[in-house]
Order: sequence, then C-alpha cells, then structure tokens
Amino acid sequence: MDRPLLAAAAAAALTLILGRWAIPRLGALQVRQRIREDAPARHRQKAGTPTMGGLFVLAAAGAVALALAPRTPQVVWILGLMAAFGAVGAADDVLALRRGRNLGLRARERLALQGLVAVAAAVALSRWALAGAAVQIPRVGAVALGPLYAAFVVVYLMGVTNAVNLSDGLDGLAAGLVAMAAGVYAVLAARAGRTDVAVVAAAVAGASAAFVWFNAHPATVFMGDVGSNGLGGALGGIAIAAREEILLLVVGLVFVLEAASVLAQVLYFKATGGRRILRMSPLHHHFELVGWSETQIVTRLWLVGLAAALAGLALGA
Repeated sequence: MDRPLLAAAAAAALTLILGRWAIPRLGALQVRQRIREDAPARHRQKAGTPTMGGLFVLAAAGAVALALAPRTPQVVWILGLMAAFGAVGAADDVLALRRGRNLGLRARERLALQGLVAVAAAVALSRWALAGAAVQIPRVGAVALGPLYAAFVVVYLMGVTNAVNLSDGLDGLAAGLVAMAAGVYAVLAARAGRTDVAVVAAAVAGASAAFVWFNAHPATVFMGDVGSNGLGGALGGIAIAAREEILLLVVGLVFVLEAASVLAQVLYFKATGGRRILRMSPLHHHFELVGWSETQIVTRLWLVGLAAALAGLALGA
C-alpha cells in the first residue's frame, strides 16, 4: 500500500498547490460560472464563481499517476479516458462561457462525443486485451457476456460519466463522493496486487479530496464539466480495469440515485402528461426545494456515500 498512499498524498498536495495558483487566474480570465435559469433561487449567489477547476484536479491526478504508477496499458487506458472525457466536458464549458449562459453542448451533441470516446475505449480494451468478456458480480461470481461485453463497456462508461456529472450540483458533493469511491478501488486493487490500478485510483481519490478544500461551501471554485466528466470517465475506467464493474453500483450509490432520479422524473413526466415525482431533479435539488440547507444535503449524501463505500469494501474481492 506504500505506493498508493504516496500517490494519494502527492496528488492531494499538488492539487492544493495548483489550486492556489489557478483559481485567481481563472477568475481573471473571466472563466466564471453561469447559473441555469431553472435552478433553485439560492443558486443565483453562485454566479460569477470561477469554474473549470477540474483542469487542475485532472492535471494533478494524471501527473502523479504517470510519475508513480507502473507503465502498464491499463494505466494509459484509464488516463486516456480521463483526458478524453475531460475534453468533452471542457468543450461544453467553453461553449457555455462563450454564449454567456449555462448552455454549452446540446444533450445529443454531448452524448455523441461521449459515445465516440466510449467506443474508442472499448476497441482499445479489446485490442490490448485489458479485460475479459465477463463482469464480476459481488458474492455471485463472473457472468460471461461474450461479444456483448464491448457494448456493456460503452454504456457503462457513458453511464458512470453522466452520473458523476449529474451529482456535481452542490458545493463539494461530487468531489467528495468521487474521492470515497476511488479510494475504495485503490484499496481493492492494492489487495489484489494490481499496483498500477491502485496508484491511479489513489491519485484520483487524493486529488478529488483536496479539491474539496476549495469547493466546500461556499465554494471558491467549481470543477465544471471538464472535472465531472473527466473524473467520471476515470472512475468508470478504474472499475473496469479492476474488474469490479458491478461493485460501483454499491460504492457509487449516490451517483446511482442521482441518475435514477433524473430518469424517473423524465419518464413519469412523459407518462402522466406533466406530473412530477420530485420537486426537481437531480435528487439533490429536490432536497433543496423541501428546505434542507446546502450543507445538510452534502453532509447527508456524503454519509450515504461513506456507508456505501464501506459496504463496497466488505463486498469487494
């Protein structure tokens, strides 16, 4: 565990150093958050906060992983995913900044670009033989998917990336949850002797945890889509490389709930001609509208995430 622990500490330290340097410069360059018109009213006060802080989180995690992880194809693959999904998020952020409102890529454009990244990742996974054609279900065993495994990888990576993105709506929420989930995979990979995957996961965990220093309420910087997409892609890639894909449904329970709340809201709205299950989706916005403070919501969802992380450690190989 020495090298993963060093990676987590180094990534955290580098994130803190880069953050102190980058945040004032993001502000000076007018890289500032625009707020959705339909967002809860109290989000208006967040307008103008520097954004795209995910750039220095991804840089810190990537630099430390490259410096400390064994140079295996899995490491290259995970970092490539982080960079490619981060680039899609960055395009979204830049377009939103240019338009002066919180509207970057259209949904279909974003999904198309994410799909291209995921397909390329699945092809590389097959050509480099980085994974088998089966998924491991905790306490059950391996379930062979055969030729369907590539399709599974595409859907899985897009799903994880967008679930993390949907969770990035309150100060510190997504970064803290990613830190917990990646930390679990660092421990599990280290237990299994997969030092390469463990170091990358630990670097992602350390960088994400340190970002909370700047992103805790009231946030002085937001990660932007570049951060949430990049971290989501990295987390999905780590789970696949560790061959514990299904376990992420447990470890990342809050991400699952956030994504499921959006899906349920949309389906129910269409089926009932305009009625809603929640006051607003994703789930954290519903809690805002029922009167919970931002700090209460984030703390409580972190506690759910921590319980899920501990359950994942118990279930993991």
